Amino acid sequence: MEKDLGNYRKNYEKSALTEDVVSDNPMQQFQTWFHEVEGTEGMDEPNAMTLTTVGIDGFPKGRVVLLKKFTHEGFIFYSNYASEKGMAIAKNANVCLSFFWPVLERQLIIKGKAEKIAANLSDGYFESRPRGSQLGAVVSNQSEVIPSRSVLEEKLRNLEANTAGKSIERPKDWGGYLVRPVSMEFWQGRPNRLHDRLRYTLLENLDWKIERLAP
Repeated sequence: MEKDLGNYRKNYEKSALTEDVVSDNPMQQFQTWFHEVEGTEGMDEPNAMTLTTVGIDGFPKGRVVLLKKFTHEGFIFYSNYASEKGMAIAKNANVCLSFFWPVLERQLIIKGKAEKIAANLSDGYFESRPRGSQLGAVVSNQSEVIPSRSVLEEKLRNLEANTAGKSIERPKDWGGYLVRPVSMEFWQGRPNRLHDRLRYTLLENLDWKIERLAP
């Protein structure tokens, strides 16, 4: 099987990213970009991001998760703590988050350290989820090998029957992670592949250094 993709071409010309217009703080710059993405027609799930961890087998692995909150501290997402990604984070908290927003010809690469958020915060978010999502989190032992989909569906039916009219408690192995960034690279597509790349790096005094990278 072979397919040559060398003729795929796109010229990036929608915007620019220069030092005189960006914020001194990368989280503020993220907020600016995210609000622009949210308001752009044709952008589906602007909060979708690729989370890359170093697995317990030594291999890096990326998968798409959903950003559920961002603050001045960093980025929050939710997962099963006993999942493949959860076990990877427990062994090595260094992770990478990346966003790709093709409608605006932008991407963002974030290096940071992941940590569990407080249990009460995970409780609050779990309670806000649709009931179906709550039930799904209970029945799925994420990343474990299962014999068939019917096993999951049967577990879901049993749980629905046993919890009818009752609230669903958050599983103790399910909750949120906060990724505190140490580096954030903002990438804006430009003509002739001379893209704009501005990288923020956290310094020991907690200030941020901004550097331009060659495309």
